[in-house]
Amino acid sequence: MELRYKSVFDIIGPVMIGPSSSHTAGAARIGKIVRSIFGEQPDSVDILLYESFAKTYRGHGTDIALVGGLLGMEPDDERLADSLKLAHEANMEVLFVPKKEKAEHPNSVRLIVSKGERKMSVTGISIGGGNIQISELNGFKISLSMGTPTFIIVHQDLPGMVAKVTQILSDHEVNIGTMTVTRESKGEKAIMIIEVDEPNQQELTKTLATLPHLYSVNFFD
Repeated sequence: MELRYKSVFDIIGPVMIGPSSSHTAGAARIGKIVRSIFGEQPDSVDILLYESFAKTYRGHGTDIALVGGLLGMEPDDERLADSLKLAHEANMEVLFVPKKEKAEHPNSVRLIVSKGERKMSVTGISIGGGNIQISELNGFKISLSMGTPTFIIVHQDLPGMVAKVTQILSDHEVNIGTMTVTRESKGEKAIMIIEVDEPNQQELTKTLATLPHLYSVNFFD
């Protein structure tokens, strides 16, 4: 797998609350992406840690980083150190499960989040320098580097929703690179993950958010 860096800051690493870009900054980003895809704060989360994450998650702050991300924090948020306490205060139950089996990458974590009858599984990988990949969503193998401009849209599963979103992107001359669509079940919540060629689409995010039957729209550069 070839990893390309956009700037010297990708090599040095992100601004963060230490001690490790892979174990802390990357973990916080995974947690925040999972919350974004889920569309809301979960009531409970099972955090399955693999290999290096499983061995050092407490000492390297992976635990507080993942939970902080699930609470919506960035890697440099000063509240990160208190994320476990804040999660308890927010009535979010967290269970850490170190796993012994091998994973596709030594810094791998699977988060199973739930709220009421809703449940979602996401596998994330911290590949270094704060960079991450999402490799699984609800059992579907995907490949999101999150270094590519990406829309994550949570919506109600209704006919025409994909067409409405792609029409807006077309009207704004935004080219789609890859697109993943999955749903919980017919008529329930669904997710679009759309990688595009054009960065800096925060204004377009606001336009998409005006569509009916959307729960959340997020854009990541």
